[in-house]
Amino acid sequence: MARPAPGTLTPDQAAAAIAAAEDVHPHLRAWYSHLMAERRASPATLVNYHRDVARFFDFLVDHLGHAADLEALGALELRDFRAFLTRRRNEGLQSRSLARALSSIRSFFRFLDRGGVIANAALTALRSPKLPHAIPKPLSPEAALDLIDEAADERIEPWIAARDAAILTLLYGCGLRIAEALSIDRRSAPLPATLRVVGKGGKERIVPVLPVARQAVDDYLRLCPFGLGPDDPLFVGARGRRLDQRMVRATVIRLRQRLGLADTVTPHALRHSFATHLLAGGGDLRAIQELLGHASLSTTQMYTEVESQRLLDIYDKAHPRSRR
Repeated sequence: MARPAPGTLTPDQAAAAIAAAEDVHPHLRAWYSHLMAERRASPATLVNYHRDVARFFDFLVDHLGHAADLEALGALELRDFRAFLTRRRNEGLQSRSLARALSSIRSFFRFLDRGGVIANAALTALRSPKLPHAIPKPLSPEAALDLIDEAADERIEPWIAARDAAILTLLYGCGLRIAEALSIDRRSAPLPATLRVVGKGGKERIVPVLPVARQAVDDYLRLCPFGLGPDDPLFVGARGRRLDQRMVRATVIRLRQRLGLADTVTPHALRHSFATHLLAGGGDLRAIQELLGHASLSTTQMYTEVESQRLLDIYDKAHPRSRR
């Protein structure tokens, strides 16, 4: 059985925390274990799947008048699943969160079906909420560099300022997800010219590391007050433990407010900026797909929309007939 990542539940804890009948708990335990060991889901994905399924079973307690057992799960109709989505929408969930909740529930029911436990055709007939089409909102190259410079110049503990600047440099310079950057261990530094990164679903990729990023990490380690061993995290908080994503997000919020940048400026926006700026500079879409670790080229193609929109904006501002 896979060892749970920090902050996640064990399969036993996950099953026990869900308000289901006793005959369902062994299958919840097996499903959660499957997500951890075979699907190699990230800690964030595990939390979301568990939360969504737990809320579905909480709904069923009210909806059915009792904790749902296997027989009840197999007998659920289309209107029952729709009632759950309606409840969640009335609670304020937007379409993207509703689609994720439905995906989590489908994952569990699919697991039951494949195991020959129960099958429910109603769930397969239920359409996912229609998602609004959105394109990434990158920073300009100047704003991305200003954000990193502002982090380095913050009037806080010098080692913390150096740490934050190093993290933001990795997000923008290597296109890392925030979880990927914070999962790097001390043994990886000094950073090599290329870095092996484990992304979503345990998928590995190799990313080049710019000299400026390697220097930023060296500067941070030189100032870091903790004697970090090879198995320790590279980026630590004030108590010497692995830095939490929330701290990085809070730092970016503070920096963007100070610089007067838009609310769309987040740690993930630096990853968007990495891809968009590579594409604008003539980067190959397939190569960018590999650098980002996207399973499908269609995911990477959203950055072509960003570049197309940028060109249209330039045309609209510059062409003498654009306003006539």
